[in-house]
This record gives sequence, C-alpha cells and structure tokens, in this order.
Amino acid sequence: MIRKSTAVWTGASKEGKGVLTSQSGALNSTPYSFSARFQSEDGKAGTNPEELIAAAHAGCYVMALSIELAGAGFPSEELKADAAVKIEPDGGGFSITSIHLTLEGKVPNISEDKFKEIAEAAKKGCPVSKALNAVNITLDAKLL
Repeated sequence: MIRKSTAVWTGASKEGKGVLTSQSGALNSTPYSFSARFQSEDGKAGTNPEELIAAAHAGCYVMALSIELAGAGFPSEELKADAAVKIEPDGGGFSITSIHLTLEGKVPNISEDKFKEIAEAAKKGCPVSKALNAVNITLDAKLL
C-alpha cells in the first residue's frame, strides 16, 4: 500500500507559499507557508509539516492502541491523543527534536498499570512511531 501527497511551493524562501494536496482529498490545495510554520501560533496562516506529522502520529497511535487494547480483552470506548512536535534550530537549519504524546482513554475494566503498559507497547508498534524513531517520542497516558 502506498499513500501519496503533493506539495507545490511558489516563491523564494520566507516570502514563498505552498499548497498541499493528499490522495484522499482530505487536503485539497491546503495552504502552508513560512509564517504558518514558524511564526503563527493560531493556525490561521495555514498548516505546516510539523502539524501534519503531529496529526498523522496521533491518528496512527490511537488506532494502533485501540487494536492492542481490544486484542488484550479491553475494548476502548474512546481514545484521545495529542501529539506535540517540537522543531528547533540546528546549525543553519531546523530539526524535529521530539514528539510528546498525551493520551486520555475511556477503557472499562482495565487497571492504570495495564493501560500504561499497553499504551507504551502501542507507541513503539505504531507505524508512524517507527517511521519517526529517529526523534525522541514520549507519552503521557491517563484514564478518564
């Protein structure tokens, strides 16, 4: 299985701007820019690669966790993960230095310890976690 997205950038450097389009159509000429990446905290300037990595990681993680929990006999009612991608200056450029996952789950009949054990296993087994294993991926997990 191969999934594709396309990025088109026009203009030079910080003054340029781009659009992202995904195979599924979930992104359709979605704008992104330098200001959306490094200056705008409100998201009104469009998206950015780190936000998309965060969405992909959070989405993949809760899906993987749901499968792990059900396989262990603890089907979840709801799982919510936030992924915070940190980008920092690195010499003349930038590097993603860490990703922090924050998890909340409604899972009947499971202990906190068992939940955290399965949450850690899912973090390591999630395909996006594996793809991003070059960065430090951390997790906070709690039951609601």
